[in-house]
Amino acid sequence: MLARVLEPEVMDTPEEARDYDAMDHAAVNRAFCEDVLAVLPTPKRVLDVGTGTARIPIELCARSPGAEVVAIDLAEHMLTLARENITRAGLASRVTVAKIDAKALPYPDGSFGAVVSNSIIHHIPEPAQVLAEMWRVTSRGGLLFVRDLHRPETEAEIDHLVALHGGERPADPAAVPSFEHQRFLFRASLAAALTVSEVAAFVAPLGIAASAVRKTSDRHWTLSAVKA
Repeated sequence: MLARVLEPEVMDTPEEARDYDAMDHAAVNRAFCEDVLAVLPTPKRVLDVGTGTARIPIELCARSPGAEVVAIDLAEHMLTLARENITRAGLASRVTVAKIDAKALPYPDGSFGAVVSNSIIHHIPEPAQVLAEMWRVTSRGGLLFVRDLHRPETEAEIDHLVALHGGERPADPAAVPSFEHQRFLFRASLAAALTVSEVAAFVAPLGIAASAVRKTSDRHWTLSAVKA
């Protein structure tokens, strides 16, 4: 198994934000929201941790008319694009954006009926505290739903996943640098990701069963737990 190689906790330059928002995550975001709603069909107050440019809250609100989302991130340039995307989608009354550190959430216990997070855990050097905070603010009967990349066992597997999911090289030479940077970010994220067993070990002290964490694609793990 490859050792985990950390990447920066916060991606906070205008270029990084634009490159991230330009990546085609539509299918992944749809699947994420469909899977959340399969467990909790009518979420009300939702916290999205590490929202980035708010593509998940926008997709979730489009699919669940009663949902209201608090979308948090530490990257100000990501949040700038998030606000633009939310306004463009006509969802400013249902999605609230805030710059907040997930390691110390400023919310009372049990504040949210659903706490969701897509692809942020691999940015956190010590994920246990973030997972504990997300669980703390999940209400009884509420859902904690976290999905992120799964760290491959070998460099060859990383190469394969980047080739398979990193998109096709654009014909326009001017677009190649952005394409290469996106592939670089994807490779770095895979190397920084956790494994199912590592996530299970982090959530065990919270009373979450190991069976709540499983590998759900060739490159993702998912934690899905309803709080008793």
